[in-house]
Amino acid sequence: MKEPLVPVIPMSHTAHIRSHRKPRRSATSSIALRAGVAGGVLSMAAAGASASASAAEPVTQTIELPTLTADLSAQVAQSAAATQQAAANYELRAERDAAAAKAATEAKKDLAEAKKQAEAKKKAAEAARKAAAERANRSTERATLSASTSASASTSVSAPASGSVATVIAFLKAQVGDAYVLGATGPNAWDCSSLVQAAYKQVGVDLPRVSQDQSMAGTDVPLSSVQVGDILYWGGKGSAYHTGVYIGNGQYLDAANPSKGVVIQDLSGYPASGAVRVL
Repeated sequence: MKEPLVPVIPMSHTAHIRSHRKPRRSATSSIALRAGVAGGVLSMAAAGASASASAAEPVTQTIELPTLTADLSAQVAQSAAATQQAAANYELRAERDAAAAKAATEAKKDLAEAKKQAEAKKKAAEAARKAAAERANRSTERATLSASTSASASTSVSAPASGSVATVIAFLKAQVGDAYVLGATGPNAWDCSSLVQAAYKQVGVDLPRVSQDQSMAGTDVPLSSVQVGDILYWGGKGSAYHTGVYIGNGQYLDAANPSKGVVIQDLSGYPASGAVRVL
């Protein structure tokens, strides 16, 4: 009986050497390993999630930042509006202050003008009162002129003052303060020649109306020998432009001009051109 054949399996020439490879893990070990790895990963993920959660706090603040920015914008807008309103109030106040200052200036100006006008009216009233008083005095003097004696009249003028010369001088002095009006013949306004004519008419001497003709009347008298009552003239003889009457003491009386009226003046201040004597 033949022996059964045993199959011969060729062996590696290193088969007798103990294998240096790690033994193959069992399925259970592999699953456990994988579970462990997964658990580690999950742990790391959880840790990362925790770390992410910790790091997410700034993210949470960043998420809230738009809300804070919006509030800040609203506050800035509100502050800008308040600033603009304050500026408008300051501008309005400045305008009101300027208007008040202008009104005060105008009021001060109006007050000064009112005072000026009141003062002018007061002066005008005083001048009118004074003129009225002077006119009343002259009227009184004129009323009593005819009753004056030659003796009393002669004491008011220097020699050689006859009764006629004294009457002329008294009449002239009664007109002092009257107005000068060209062409006027009294009783409260005169020009130069009409006053001279009216004065001599008081004693019956009829003189020409105008100064040119009056310079030709009577007898010529040198200015060095002029006496009270002599007629003075300015300008050429026969072409004189002004006349007055010498009243003594180097003075003459005339209806001078619109600004002075009838006044007494010094002959030295306005020397005459010549003189004539009619009395």
